[in-house]
Amino acid sequence: MKLKLPAPPLPPSFKPQPRRPGEKELGPAGTAKEAGISAVDWLDERTSLSGAARWMMFRKVPKGTNWFYTLGSATMFAFLSQAVTGVFLAMYYRPSAAEAYESVRYITNEAFLGEFVRGMHKWGSTVMVILVFLHMGRTYFFGAYKYPRELNWVVGAVLLVLTMLMSFTGYLLPFDQKSYWATIVGVNINGTGPLVGPYLNDFLLAGPDFGATTLSRFYAIHMMLVPGLIAALIGAHLYLVAKLGTTAPPWLKAEKDPELRKESA
Repeated sequence: MKLKLPAPPLPPSFKPQPRRPGEKELGPAGTAKEAGISAVDWLDERTSLSGAARWMMFRKVPKGTNWFYTLGSATMFAFLSQAVTGVFLAMYYRPSAAEAYESVRYITNEAFLGEFVRGMHKWGSTVMVILVFLHMGRTYFFGAYKYPRELNWVVGAVLLVLTMLMSFTGYLLPFDQKSYWATIVGVNINGTGPLVGPYLNDFLLAGPDFGATTLSRFYAIHMMLVPGLIAALIGAHLYLVAKLGTTAPPWLKAEKDPELRKESA
């Protein structure tokens, strides 16, 4: 005969709170909701994250805000999509000159949902580049780069450069004829730059010429260096947006309060 062990007791914070006299008892859904609230309260009491979340999420929005203001959030979502799909692709990809192309063929033709994930990653990179340019264009034409948001404009410009670098380094990874020769052309163009051009050329190629370690260098830059920098700068970018706020569209003029005009007169 098997003995049935009792279930472990619930922590006090997960137990439903006592009801007031005459108050109806909660059903299963209400009990689960109350337990979730208690768990969130328990976590917040030990981390104090609610204050930071309120500071980040609840802020004043200028009049006239429209869909153009969602381009930054769309770009961040595109980056998150690239990060998630890139992790799954890295589980099968092999960054070596002898196995890279075969691993990409296996992902596309044989791995479960491999063609779907690779398609999301491939076209998502193009979408992210387009969204970054649209977001920078919106910021420029709306005058959101002016005082006191100059630093945020600089951070955005660096994010634009890093996005282009991530797209360039990822182009080589399938290691077919098109990506191979296109990368050689791109690196040679970088090498013609003044002063730092030759050093940048040697850094990207991991030597004076395209060799066996070039693919590994591009893979490391694409998978670890650039995404880490982008994630850190996105955090700084969001902090400055929450701190400084957003600008109203340029076609809206500030409303003048007649009472304030009387007092100033």
